[in-house]
Amino acid sequence: MEAIYAMIGAVNGFVWGPVMLVLILGTGLYLSLGLHFLPVRLIPEGFRLIWQGRKEERDEGEISPFNALMTSLSATIGTGNIAGVATAIFMGGPGAMFWMWVAALLGMATKYAEAVLAVNYREVDEKGNHVGGPMFYIKNGLGEKWKWLGVLFAVFASVAGFGIGNTIQANSVSDVMESSFGIPELYTGIVLSILVGLVLIGGIKRIAHVAGAVVPFMAIAYFASGLLILLLNLTAIPEALVLIVTSAFTPTAAAGGFAGASVWAALQFGVARGIFSNEAGLGSAPIAHAAAKTDSPVRQGLVAMMGTFIDTIIICTITGLAIVLSGAYLSGESGAALSMLAFSTVLPYGGEYVVTLGLIVFAFTTLVGWSFYGEKSVYFLFGQKAIIPFRLLWILVIPVGSVMNLKFIWLMADTLNALMAVPNLIALALLSPVVFMLTKEYFQK
Repeated sequence: MEAIYAMIGAVNGFVWGPVMLVLILGTGLYLSLGLHFLPVRLIPEGFRLIWQGRKEERDEGEISPFNALMTSLSATIGTGNIAGVATAIFMGGPGAMFWMWVAALLGMATKYAEAVLAVNYREVDEKGNHVGGPMFYIKNGLGEKWKWLGVLFAVFASVAGFGIGNTIQANSVSDVMESSFGIPELYTGIVLSILVGLVLIGGIKRIAHVAGAVVPFMAIAYFASGLLILLLNLTAIPEALVLIVTSAFTPTAAAGGFAGASVWAALQFGVARGIFSNEAGLGSAPIAHAAAKTDSPVRQGLVAMMGTFIDTIIICTITGLAIVLSGAYLSGESGAALSMLAFSTVLPYGGEYVVTLGLIVFAFTTLVGWSFYGEKSVYFLFGQKAIIPFRLLWILVIPVGSVMNLKFIWLMADTLNALMAVPNLIALALLSPVVFMLTKEYFQK
């Protein structure tokens, strides 16, 4: 096991090295410049379209634009928003939060481009359902000679799902249930697998229905709790923000149980955990947006980009500010335990339970949302016949993940994230002229 851990660690150090950070941030910056920072400028329009998309049913598709966003958010709002943010600050210091913001603002353009291409190049499967995502816009946009790149993405995505979307979510829930309520980890894993199985039986429409009901409620509840924390500690916010910004460009000294962090660590862990949380550039979210009932790739792109804004700029910021202004990052705790400590410190009555409930619900919706991503990746590789075996495997792995070593799971998930991002980012760069053209045509109308 130690040899495997060391090998994956070596791969992780390479794939999350300078080249990957330049590729992720560079692609986001290039698309932002090409779009004249349209995603950031049209944030109000994005919120308007989200609300309008609750009932909008244009053209062909299986789910409303709103539920497409909720499905993608169900997969992105998970342990990354609670445990991931805490791990980034523990490893990279408060400055990691700044780089998460940068990655998110640039990532809005990336997520926009992904959804535009997903809707533009989507296909219809044997059952009449719309399917899309990086593997399809690589094949249909770049041509058959590039299909190998789509296959590469589908392989990485189908395997990565068992890390980022399955085992790590199950492990985080079972860990918090054991520490908070004394429930054995395996029992939690079994219950989770049963609940996820009941949702998967209904396919994308059932997944979208559950996501559309649960995600808005839990996101608003978590945001409201975080807002209460900020209001109760209003005078500490300016100091926390200054610390976050200064730590992004200067090394953070060791203090308390915090070992200190370099500028490189802040950048590396901020971007890595930011991408883990909002998934901009990974190519996962466009798989959900391809199923939207819409006649406009650009309109769905504007809806999709708000997923990154909601996930990181709103939800992750709540967690990050609570950790920094409470000083909990100096305790030596990491992961979900650090977030719980921060919330219970600044919100003594119920703060810990807000994090616990948020983690459980967010992780459950991620388990459901990512099953759809993995399913469509497997469909691309092997066809319709592979979907039922994939669903069964997905359900069976959940209890296994609930008792696995968390350190190993985080490392594996980080590594697989980077590997699936590479084919997608290459495709986005090559197909960027299509994104720019469709955007221009839409706004000229």
